Amino acid sequence: MNRKKYINRDISWLSFNERVLQEASDTKVPLLERLRFVGIFSNNMDEFFKVRYAKIQRVSQGRIPGRSRHQIREAKRLLKQINEIAIAQQEKMRRVRRGIIDELKHHGIHIINEKALNEIQGRFVRKFFLEKVSPRLFTIILNDLPEFPIIKDSSVYLAVKMSKAGADNIYALVEIPSEELGRFVVLPKEDDTHYIMLLEDVIRYNLDEIFNLFEYDDIEAHIIKISRDAQFDEDTDHTKNIMEKVSFYLRQRQKGEPVRLIYDNNIAGDTLHFLKEKMGIDEYDSLIPGGRIHNHRDFMDFPDLGKKELLYKPMEPLPIAGFSLRGSILKQIAEKDRLLYTPSHNYKYVIKFLREAALDPKVKSIKITIYRLAKNSQIANSLINAAKNGKHVTVQIELRARFDEAQNIKYANLFKQEGIRLIFGFPDMKVHSKVCVIEREEHGEIKRYGFISTGNFNEKTAKIYTDYTLFTSDQEILDDVSKVFDFFEINYRIPHYKHLLVSPHYLRRKITKLINEQIKRAKQGKPALIRMKMNSLSDKRMIDKLYEASQAGVPVRLIVRGINSLIPGVKGLSENIEAISIVDKYLEHPRVFIFGPEGAEKIYIGSADLMPRNLDRRVEVVTPVYDEEAKKEILDVFEISWADNQKARIFNEAQDNQYRKLPGKPVRSQFEIYEYYKKKWKESL
Repeated sequence: MNRKKYINRDISWLSFNERVLQEASDTKVPLLERLRFVGIFSNNMDEFFKVRYAKIQRVSQGRIPGRSRHQIREAKRLLKQINEIAIAQQEKMRRVRRGIIDELKHHGIHIINEKALNEIQGRFVRKFFLEKVSPRLFTIILNDLPEFPIIKDSSVYLAVKMSKAGADNIYALVEIPSEELGRFVVLPKEDDTHYIMLLEDVIRYNLDEIFNLFEYDDIEAHIIKISRDAQFDEDTDHTKNIMEKVSFYLRQRQKGEPVRLIYDNNIAGDTLHFLKEKMGIDEYDSLIPGGRIHNHRDFMDFPDLGKKELLYKPMEPLPIAGFSLRGSILKQIAEKDRLLYTPSHNYKYVIKFLREAALDPKVKSIKITIYRLAKNSQIANSLINAAKNGKHVTVQIELRARFDEAQNIKYANLFKQEGIRLIFGFPDMKVHSKVCVIEREEHGEIKRYGFISTGNFNEKTAKIYTDYTLFTSDQEILDDVSKVFDFFEINYRIPHYKHLLVSPHYLRRKITKLINEQIKRAKQGKPALIRMKMNSLSDKRMIDKLYEASQAGVPVRLIVRGINSLIPGVKGLSENIEAISIVDKYLEHPRVFIFGPEGAEKIYIGSADLMPRNLDRRVEVVTPVYDEEAKKEILDVFEISWADNQKARIFNEAQDNQYRKLPGKPVRSQFEIYEYYKKKWKESL
């Protein structure tokens, strides 16, 4: 029987980004939040082309050794399919953005271009350009250059053409300095009306100031943006350390092969031809025509202008019931495990834990894994403070965290200067674990405290990502965490863990065993149930095991935010599997695995998705949850999410992102979960 068993992971990812676009289209979402979802959609698409599209393009060109002719043909077919979807989504995004901008006018916010300025605005824009913009401009005349200059990945440029009768056209590029100045220029307010101008339109208004050295009859300028291959080619030079290799890679990234050119579809044909020829854009690259505005990711930072009614009402982070930020955090953790769920809970518990450890004379050492830190990280400050207080601080920092490499190198250098011991992991796999353990001397013995998380130790993303962090003083679990750090240092010794599920050696095997236990229960006529929540599900062996569970009669409930290659609800294959995706105000980020029916649940949380890279090529840590109160919270939160009938979309083979319709009262899970924790906190007072 020729039956489709899997959804292509890249097509599934595009389907996820369509769900982000749905949020931008949803009129029930506050207007400025919708505009920010446009920015998220654009940022996601940039990363997709730089990473996934670039890899498929390499395969299609035969640039990856060992690929068969069939694989090369399939890659070419997939590129064509991706381009068709991307162009359609890009056009939809522009329609949505235009609609939002039109609606903003009804709220006194006007985005205007250089053609709509009145006299007062014109003087303001001239002055702003001369004082702020002009000193930061890079302008390149292209005609006589022996080779095309390296233009920044995912930055926007104005492609300028100057024409004069009887003379050759002059072509130039003007880089938009939005990193220094921001993309949006707020013009003087008139009565109750706000006016905003894009930075490139400020430059368009002043083209005569920039190019007054040249003679021309006509001048025109159109936006272009290029995305480059961001794949990490492993440097096999063993004389270089990992920091040297990553630093070299970052320099090379800006010279990566172009994979996508986005341009204003009003650009003159001869200008586009000139640019394509000079940049080496060919048939394998994605050409995406668009409108006047590009780099929509900047709309994530669109100014709110004090219009709070156009934003979500803030939900202040809550205290954890029975867990005080006053007094000793460690003493409270010694009493029982504590569970933090961001952004409903205050992330200060993590900061307080590290600050207390930094000051406590009885704390002898701190070990922590770092993947992505905030720009001005309180986590980093606490670790440095601990080192200054004589603690033995060990940081395993992953320098290859994609698009955070430069920042992680900066932090690594800072940690080194402060006497913190650094571990850089392995040449052939990333460390994606989210763990911390401290050692404290108590009554002449060493006692451990620590935490294990589903998310990065990043106080900025903790405000917008849903994640669990389990604080524990369980000595056996923390002994396992210490073994993980031992493995980082002596990786030819594979530790035996009593409790933790650690990849690449044990996680796949243990998850498979847990699924098999439910299959056995179902075949014996006993109640069985599998519930999972994760970011991505694409590992075919895991999908096949879930299909097997379904065929044995095990109900399987999946909440998958992004990529999902499993096809639920197919008779004879997956009819007992239901799968949904929730995309809403916050980014759903926990990895939760629940095996067994009511009263017999085994619950695990951790850093791993069910993807080949997480199971086989990364160091991931997943921990069992033993505390009964913590287990109940995880179960309750999963069931609230499962009951969502407002922001949940169902997965099916068509990937049409239908909203899930369930009878009963409206349930918008992210808001219901906040109320759940708010009630718990009030009841604890």
